[in-house]
Amino acid sequence: MMDAPSWFSVLAGVRIGTPEFRRVSLALFAAGFATFALLYHVQPLLPLLADSFQVAPAESALALSLATGFLSFSLLLSGALADVFGRKPVMVASLALSALLTVVTAVIPSWHGLLLARALFGVTLAGLPAVAMAYLGEEMHPTALDRAMGLYIAGSAMGGMAGRLVTGVVVDFLPWQAATIGIGALGLASAFAVWRSLPVSAGFVRRPARLGSMLRALTLPLGRGDLSLLFVQGFLLMGGFITIFNYLGFRLLLPPFNLPQSVVALIFSAYLLGMGSSSSVGRLTARWGRPRVMAAGVLVMAAGVGLTLWDSLYTVVPGIGLMTFGFFGAHSIASGWVGALAPATGKAQSSSIYLFSYYLGSSLVGAAGGIVWAALGWGGLVAVVSGMLALSLMFIALLARRGRE
Repeated sequence: MMDAPSWFSVLAGVRIGTPEFRRVSLALFAAGFATFALLYHVQPLLPLLADSFQVAPAESALALSLATGFLSFSLLLSGALADVFGRKPVMVASLALSALLTVVTAVIPSWHGLLLARALFGVTLAGLPAVAMAYLGEEMHPTALDRAMGLYIAGSAMGGMAGRLVTGVVVDFLPWQAATIGIGALGLASAFAVWRSLPVSAGFVRRPARLGSMLRALTLPLGRGDLSLLFVQGFLLMGGFITIFNYLGFRLLLPPFNLPQSVVALIFSAYLLGMGSSSSVGRLTARWGRPRVMAAGVLVMAAGVGLTLWDSLYTVVPGIGLMTFGFFGAHSIASGWVGALAPATGKAQSSSIYLFSYYLGSSLVGAAGGIVWAALGWGGLVAVVSGMLALSLMFIALLARRGRE
């Protein structure tokens, strides 16, 4: 006999075209938007933070890497919390607390105090990404899952663009602290929207807080080879993607580009391509299958990374666009794939582990990229990321073979 979440998602579930589908999609679009805006608004500020606090570029990247690092480990607990307190309450509380901490970072005068606030921010933000993926895996009908996941990730892409673009442009006219406070206020507004609009879970069964059952639910997905391959994909794809964006700003501020900060920030408008990619892959996977479409996304991403090698905006700008388009398409497919393969009693935990790997890649590779950038230049950075994407393609081939078997 099926348990309640599995029965609901397979036999009932929210279908495309219904009012419930629109409510869920809009609420989680807002949640994804706020999550990435809050997390990544510091990325275009890294050169300014390095100058303001007199730290090296690799050290300034800690403002992002510490947040993603603490986020990645906290994600392993967020699924268990959501099993006890419910999906929606955890998501709303996570978003509201993270927005408040973002405002706090703007008024802290010391570099180490700012890093501490960003680390705490990573802990509080963990309650949203994995739980949102689990919510979709439980509530959506299988025919609507890839589409809904794509829309959620499209919101993430738009939030990542808006957070970076707004702060990058505003700091040409106002202090970076003003831009940060504005992003925090936006996060609070999104938390209110999720609280008002997101339907309460219908396919979720509350589970008691027992340590043994929590650990079993967390380790169960790790015993699945197909899920483990997807977890590694999150590390590789996000690690490569965020590393390019972390140090691209430094490169474009230097000769031969010598661009002003506000123009460098416009590069992040490439996230619009990520929105289009993630929202459309659901239709493509229905026709061609997840392995083929995901491999195509990784190949597009690799081509874009390669184009950034030339010292010309005529290649760098299209390269960033291709990289962004390919990344969000591949990430959207991997996220939906995790939701589809996850066991019914471990959907939140499977999402947590995938996002743990995803943000761990952002933190570790993003920070290590500064060392590569300083020692080997942009060519060395591109070589490292290209190697990671080659591994990603190899793991997709393994996933496809396991699926056939």
